[in-house]
Amino acid sequence: MAEPAQEPVREPASPGGRTRLVAGPGMLLVWLYGVMVVGAVSRSAVQIATEFDKAPLAYSLSAVAGLVYGFITYSLVRGGERARRAALVCCAAELAGVLTVGTWTLADPAAFPDATVWSDYGMGYLFIPVLLPITAMSWLRTPRTPAL
Repeated sequence: MAEPAQEPVREPASPGGRTRLVAGPGMLLVWLYGVMVVGAVSRSAVQIATEFDKAPLAYSLSAVAGLVYGFITYSLVRGGERARRAALVCCAAELAGVLTVGTWTLADPAAFPDATVWSDYGMGYLFIPVLLPITAMSWLRTPRTPAL
């Protein structure tokens, strides 16, 4: 049986005419992604600057995670249908990265002499890296249209 088409959710428009994505649960997502940006970028910056030769793959992956978190945060704050779709695609890519790196760190721990943000499915970050994209994708899945 086919799933019925979802009716777009009406959200207030921002002053620029874009549909706001930071209303309701979107505000919590922006806050959580913002925290993850700060954590991943600052962690990777310090590790790359001070001990890159120790675990270059792990530190580079943490930097990539920070960039992904930053783009998702920007997309949510920017608002609009294109930003919603971009954030949805980025969240799917984030989840794929978390699952890939998480599995890789468990299957071949020697490849990662130090942890990444996504190691062990984000265990060092209370599993937020695996839970956040799932939550965000479920919220972003419904198109939003400006209230009339």
